[in-house]
Amino acid sequence: MGSVEVGEKKALGWAARDPSGFLSPYSYTLRSTGPADVYIKVICCGICHTDIHQIKNDLGMSNYPMVPGHEVVGEVVEVGSDVSKFTVGDVVGVGVIVGCCGSCNPCSSDLEQYCNKRIWSYNDVYTDGKPTQGGFADTMIVNQKFVVKIPEGMPVEQAAPLLCAGVTVYSPLSHFGLMSSGLKGGILGLGGVGHMGVKIAKAMGHHVTVISSSEKKREEAMDHLGADDYVVSSDQAEMQRIADSLDYIIDTVPVFHPLEPYLACLKLDGKLILMGVINTPLQFLTPLIILGRKVISGSFIGSIKETEEVLAFCKEKGLTSTIEVVKMGELNTAFERLHKNDVRYRFVVDVAGSNLVEEAATATK
Repeated sequence: MGSVEVGEKKALGWAARDPSGFLSPYSYTLRSTGPADVYIKVICCGICHTDIHQIKNDLGMSNYPMVPGHEVVGEVVEVGSDVSKFTVGDVVGVGVIVGCCGSCNPCSSDLEQYCNKRIWSYNDVYTDGKPTQGGFADTMIVNQKFVVKIPEGMPVEQAAPLLCAGVTVYSPLSHFGLMSSGLKGGILGLGGVGHMGVKIAKAMGHHVTVISSSEKKREEAMDHLGADDYVVSSDQAEMQRIADSLDYIIDTVPVFHPLEPYLACLKLDGKLILMGVINTPLQFLTPLIILGRKVISGSFIGSIKETEEVLAFCKEKGLTSTIEVVKMGELNTAFERLHKNDVRYRFVVDVAGSNLVEEAATATK
């Protein structure tokens, strides 16, 4: 049973069939397995805001049927003959990317997430022509390069959000040299990525200000997540108070919003790091950038190396995600709630503990 057997393998997942985004059971055949592949039994999978964009075709690039899910934790049940990183029984994670060209500059620099030929873990086509499907399913086949080992003793449901939300925050802090203690950081938007931003930045020894659109998350941010300050973005006096004070702002807001109020909060050489997938143009006046040598940057998830680093960092610091675990039958309701920002702060689906067929009866359209 140790090696991956030749031949097609069946999978059962929950798929969207059209832009309504409604998910229901879907049987499909996994791609052909190769010697470098790992066959994984899915244990759980986090729900990311990007999943909503994809199942509802918000970006105009969705292909159906689509099984979403890219914060996948599972157990290795078979390995290919060339697999050296993993053995049967290992608890592993799979994130947003499952393929790359392997020869371009980003790939050669261990930055495969920036490869122009990256293959998404779902809503994409693998090298053999088969569609890729994600983690809201019982099994996956993934090349060992895109699989990470979950640290021993880390609860699986805690590990799942780190594979996207966690590494998305960690990667730019690492890249821009913003990991030393004593820095002042801002977190704009307190959703799945934002809440991880507060926790990771605090663990690095930063002074963290949460900037939010209303007062309703103040207590949560300050008392539960440990933020040092909380500012409502519409309160001009409060925004003036933090003007020219922050080394960086991690902007997780996934909808259109003005950038100028936040650029004004940055000190000299401060960085506004955009993470939200927004399909309408943003704008700003250049003097706000020029007169402080400020930087507007984007950052996209993180590399496999950075994913391993953030898992080790969170294990070492004892960091946990704030999550709500749901069964597969609650998946559509969870997506509706996420769309309304009604979750603290990440849903994780207990795939292995769900009956993927029977629970469809409890799901309501």
